[in-house]
Amino acid sequence: MRYFSLACDFDGTLAHAGVVSRNTLAALGRLKASGRRLILVTGRELDDLLRVFPENTLFERIVAENGALLYCPSNRAEKPLGEPPPQAFIDALRERHVEPLSIGRSIVATQEPHDVTVLEIIRQLGLELQVIYNKGSVMILPSGVNKATGLLAALSDLGLSEHNAVAVGDAENDHALLNVCECQVAVADAVPTLKERADITTTEPNGKGVQQLIEKLLDNDLEDVETRRARSHVQLGKSPGGREVAVKSYGTSLLIAGPSGSGKSTVVRSILERLQEGEYQVCVIDPEGDYDDLESVITLGTSARAPDIEEVLQLLQKPKSSVGVNLVGLPLSDRPVFFGVLLPKLQELRARTGRPHWIVLDEAHHLLPSSGNPATGTLSDKMSGLILVTVDIGALPPAVLQSMTVIVAVGPSPEQTIWQFSNAIGVPSPPYRPHSSKTGEVSIWFVREASSLVSVHVQPASRDVRRHKRKYAEGRLEPDRSFFFRGPDGKLNLRAYNLTMFIQMAEGVDIQTWLHHLRQGEYSKWMREAIKDEDLAAEVMEIEKNQETEGLETRKQIIEAINKRYTGTE
Repeated sequence: MRYFSLACDFDGTLAHAGVVSRNTLAALGRLKASGRRLILVTGRELDDLLRVFPENTLFERIVAENGALLYCPSNRAEKPLGEPPPQAFIDALRERHVEPLSIGRSIVATQEPHDVTVLEIIRQLGLELQVIYNKGSVMILPSGVNKATGLLAALSDLGLSEHNAVAVGDAENDHALLNVCECQVAVADAVPTLKERADITTTEPNGKGVQQLIEKLLDNDLEDVETRRARSHVQLGKSPGGREVAVKSYGTSLLIAGPSGSGKSTVVRSILERLQEGEYQVCVIDPEGDYDDLESVITLGTSARAPDIEEVLQLLQKPKSSVGVNLVGLPLSDRPVFFGVLLPKLQELRARTGRPHWIVLDEAHHLLPSSGNPATGTLSDKMSGLILVTVDIGALPPAVLQSMTVIVAVGPSPEQTIWQFSNAIGVPSPPYRPHSSKTGEVSIWFVREASSLVSVHVQPASRDVRRHKRKYAEGRLEPDRSFFFRGPDGKLNLRAYNLTMFIQMAEGVDIQTWLHHLRQGEYSKWMREAIKDEDLAAEVMEIEKNQETEGLETRKQIIEAINKRYTGTE
C-alpha cells in the first residue's frame, strides 16, 4: 500500500453547509477499516467544529484553527501549534468595530472587506502576523502557521510521512494543505487555482467528491495516478545530450552493479543525496562502513560495537529519521543472519506506515545469498523501494532480481553486467551501442520498458567530493581489505589496516619488499578496491608503470599522493 492517510478539509469539502452526509460518513468508515488513518484539517475553531460535527471521532487527529491547534479525539488532548493572539491586536480590532470577530486559541477570524483594517493594524503595531483568505473569510494567524504545518505535526504524531498522504480540499487556504502531500485532490466545486494544481479533480462536489476519492483509494490505492509533485522523481543524472534521467520514487527498485572500484558507491551516494533532499526515509545496510559519514543519516554500529536491531527500529519510528546500519562490528558470517532478522521487521514497519521509503543493501551478494539466508524467503518479485549494490549479480536470489526495475551498470564493460542480469532472470538483453566511457558515466536499463541502454553522467554527491578521508586514514579495515607487506619470498606479514599505517610501514620496509609489491601493481589495486579511491589509484598506477623512477623515489611519490588527499587540510 502506498497511501496510508487521508487529510480532509471540512467546510466545502467534507461538509456541505456544515453537514456531513451519511454516505460520506460511511465512506470514511470503510477507508478507516482498510487500515488508513484519517486526519481532519479545518480553519474552524475546535469548539465550533465539535459542536457541528459530533462524528469527529472517525478521525485520529484534527488540525483546527487553520493549523494552529492539534486535537486527538480519542482522549481529547489538545496541543497548541501557535502563540495566542496579542491582546493589543484584539483591542485594536474591537476599537475599529471589526465585526464579525472570532477569537480562538491562536486564530483571529473576520470577513472581507475588514482585511484592509486588519492589515493596517498589523503594520501599525509591528506584529508578525499573517492574513489567510478562505472564500471571503479572513483569518489572522502567527507567521508560518498554516494547514501544512498543522498536518505535518499530525502526521509526525501518528508516525506517518507526507509521502504516504493524500489531501483533499476546495478553497484558497487549502493550497498549503495539498502542497505538502504526495497526492493532491480538489473537489469539483473547488476554486479554479486549486483545481489547476491538483493531481486529481473529482467530478462531484464536496462530500460526494470525497466519496469518489475514497472509492479510488480502496479500489487500487491510486496506482493509476501520476502525481506532479517535483520531488516524486529521483534524479539519476544527465544523458550526453543534457536530458535529465530520473526514476519514479515509488514502485521502483534499483540494482547497481559492477566490478570492485568501478564507482558504485559514487552512484549510491548521489542517489542518497537526492532522496535526502526529497525527505524520503532511508535505511542503509552497510556491511563495510562505507556510508557512515552521510549527513542527515544517523549511523548505528561501529567497528567496536555491533548495531542493535531495536535501536534501528526505534529511530525509524520517526518519519524524518534516516538510519545507517554499520555491520563492521559483526563477524562476516553473522552479517547475513543479522539482516535475516532485521528485514522482516523493516517489512512489518512498511506494512503499517509505508516507511522506510527506501532500503539500501550494500554488498547485497553477502547479505542475500541465493540460499541459506532466512531473509531470502521474505522477499518477493513485487518488492519496491530497494537499492541493491553488488559485484556479483549471479549470487543474488532470482526473486530479488525479478523485482528490479532499473539496472545501473557501472564500470568499463556495462554490457557484461546487463547480460549477467538478463541471463539470471531469463529475458533478452537490450541493444548495446559502445560509447566512450568517461569518469562518472554509467549505463542504465529501464527493464520494464525493454529499451536500449541509456548512457548517464552521474554527478557526485556534493558532500562526497573528499570522501572517506577519516575512515581510510585512521579507521580499521577488515583483514580481507587490509594491505599486507609480505615481500618477494613471503617472509613478512605486516598488515596495514588504514592509510596511516600503510605510510608507516612503507617507510620502514626494505627496498626489495617495496619494489616487489610495486612491480605487481598491488598498491594501486588496493587503493582502488579496498580504499575505493579511483583518483588516488590512477595516480599510483602511473607511478608503478614508470620503470625509470628509482625505488626510493616511487615510495616518496606514493606517500606524497596519499598525504595530499588524506592528511592535507580541506
